[in-house]
Amino acid sequence: MNRRLQQFATGLLFAGTIFLGAFLLFHVQPLIGRFLLPWFGGSPEVWTTCMLFFQVFLLAGYAYAHLLVRIRPKLQALLHIGLLGAALFFLPIPPKESFVPTAESNPILQILLICSLTVGLPYLLLAATSPLIQAWFSRAFPKRNPYRLYALSNAGSLLGLVSFPFVFEPVFSRVAMVHLWSMAFAAFAVLCAAVVLLARNNRSVIPLPEPAEGTRDTVKSGASTWWLWLALPAAASVELLAVTNKITQDFAVVPFLWVLPLSLYLLSFIICFEHQRWYKRGLFVPLFILGIIGVIYARIAEQGILNILTLIGLYVFMLFSCCMVCHGELYRLRPATKNLTAYYLVIAAGGALGGFFVAVVCPLIFKTYIELYLGLLACALFLLLAEELQKVSKSKGGNSEVTAHPAKPIAIRSRVLMGLLVLVGGIGILFMGKRSTDNQYAIDNSRNFFGVLTIWEEAADDPDQHKLLMQHGTTFHGLQFQYPEKRDLPTAYYSPDSGIGLTLRTMPKQENRKIGIVGLGVGTIAVYGHKTDTIRFYEINPEVERLARKYFTYLDDSKAKIEVALGDGRLSMERQAPQHYDVLVVDAFSSDAVPMHLLTAEAMEIYLKHVSKDGVLAFHISTMHLDLHSVVWKLADHFGLETAWIESFEDEEEGALASDWILLSRSRDFLNSEAIQKAVSSPKSHRKDVGLWTDDHMNLLEIL
Repeated sequence: MNRRLQQFATGLLFAGTIFLGAFLLFHVQPLIGRFLLPWFGGSPEVWTTCMLFFQVFLLAGYAYAHLLVRIRPKLQALLHIGLLGAALFFLPIPPKESFVPTAESNPILQILLICSLTVGLPYLLLAATSPLIQAWFSRAFPKRNPYRLYALSNAGSLLGLVSFPFVFEPVFSRVAMVHLWSMAFAAFAVLCAAVVLLARNNRSVIPLPEPAEGTRDTVKSGASTWWLWLALPAAASVELLAVTNKITQDFAVVPFLWVLPLSLYLLSFIICFEHQRWYKRGLFVPLFILGIIGVIYARIAEQGILNILTLIGLYVFMLFSCCMVCHGELYRLRPATKNLTAYYLVIAAGGALGGFFVAVVCPLIFKTYIELYLGLLACALFLLLAEELQKVSKSKGGNSEVTAHPAKPIAIRSRVLMGLLVLVGGIGILFMGKRSTDNQYAIDNSRNFFGVLTIWEEAADDPDQHKLLMQHGTTFHGLQFQYPEKRDLPTAYYSPDSGIGLTLRTMPKQENRKIGIVGLGVGTIAVYGHKTDTIRFYEINPEVERLARKYFTYLDDSKAKIEVALGDGRLSMERQAPQHYDVLVVDAFSSDAVPMHLLTAEAMEIYLKHVSKDGVLAFHISTMHLDLHSVVWKLADHFGLETAWIESFEDEEEGALASDWILLSRSRDFLNSEAIQKAVSSPKSHRKDVGLWTDDHMNLLEIL
């Protein structure tokens, strides 16, 4: 009885440590991302780069575990406990202000460096926990299946992720969450040290036992098997990051939308590794095919036909079915416990390889987000290879649980998948940004850390409507007519009847004005400049300025003195002395995702430092998915500012697009003018009672 109780307590200690470690491992990912977003312009690529760091350090943790279990138990204990103690010196883990980047910094390298110096060692030890404890568990309990602990680990990871946007972020500030995480890590270090000492005292730790029933090789672990251990998780990782990029650039760059795809990714690991009975090829392969069809339909129909929730649903459904296929096949190819740490090491290498491909390689070699389609091609191809490998194993008399219950003949399914390979490849190539409609063609594409920019030429055969447009994701940054008589028209969201158009046309001061604009676009607002005016644009993406000057003439044709300050607008103004702007415009779109760090109380303090006493602060809040009106009105109330909400509407003939602007000022004089009051919309039916957004605390869920 005492022995059973001891075994139960030991098993509980192993399980509790692995669960807590996994929880902290994934909870820290969106937490660190929240600190870094404001420093890098709120770009979706911030999360992609963070994910690359986490995947690389997950690989490093698995490599450490793989090597550690091969040395003597006493040395294992000394080394691991020593590193756990060293990791405590990293606590607490908020990135230091000295890490704030400059405009000349390479964003990818800077993010990787910040993450390494902030949470590198603690994360590596957390990453090593799952394979280490599974290896120690398999030695302590040689007849029990250690792979179920991997499912438990992923359950802890999933809870850590999901609890961040739904439990912790709405209640706690960033600083409070950092301290809570740090205290939990200290508790984890104590538990992990206890497990290490227990493993050291367990004399069965060396040599490795023979594999228990139910943990034998699915197929013989040859080179093809090891290659698929790498390829399958790499393909799933590519799809994870590609889908995350897609939905964040079209919606909002917030932890909630980071967590959703990653949670489904982890859920597929939980389902597949808990027991082989949960992954059924006959179910998930057809679902994967449906997912591919859904994404193709979404890509064709997304121009106004489907709402954003439907689009997100189609993409995450495809992601989940893809991950189930990849991870289900990966579990079928699992080895005996003697190769357990090597198996997880190769899986982690595959994930890191996929992350490196999306975060580093794709921006260098592609001009559009083609990796989503390439990932689907790879997933379908690797599925075929995995099926063929297991078919060959069966024909050679393979002995395993999987081959004892073989899948149905795959000839028809293989032909269907091969057809889908061609179809997906063709659709991907067709929509690489070359053509939008019969009347619109892409003449240039550019891609970097901040996303994909496309220059469209429209109505080339109609001189009166011939125009060029700049697009980022799903949002147009501006357009300009090419007909000489219409070249100087203020278009898009900056028409004469828009909030900013009315402000600049009718404000009392019309000479020697200083105008600041966060977000360059194609430079349309420059058309309102007079000879004695100075207009300074703050633009984080150098490619925007290059394309604006190459294809559009607003900047060169303006009568005003034009300046372009490269770098995040908020960070740039934070470093400057008061500029005394008569008008300061906040118009920083990243596709439809507005950088949230530009809408906090701390950001407002910076803006007000630079706006003159009677000046106007103009927010462009034309977004389809978020109630930014209420956020801005809450900020206005907090700082005692007067407001005017102005809507303008589409006029195709004049090139005007519908827009929403909120004007704010310390003085009511200009906002009470006849021109502004005639255009003001009533806020009463739209306003919600939302919390004040700060850098430490913002709640996206309340403004969806």
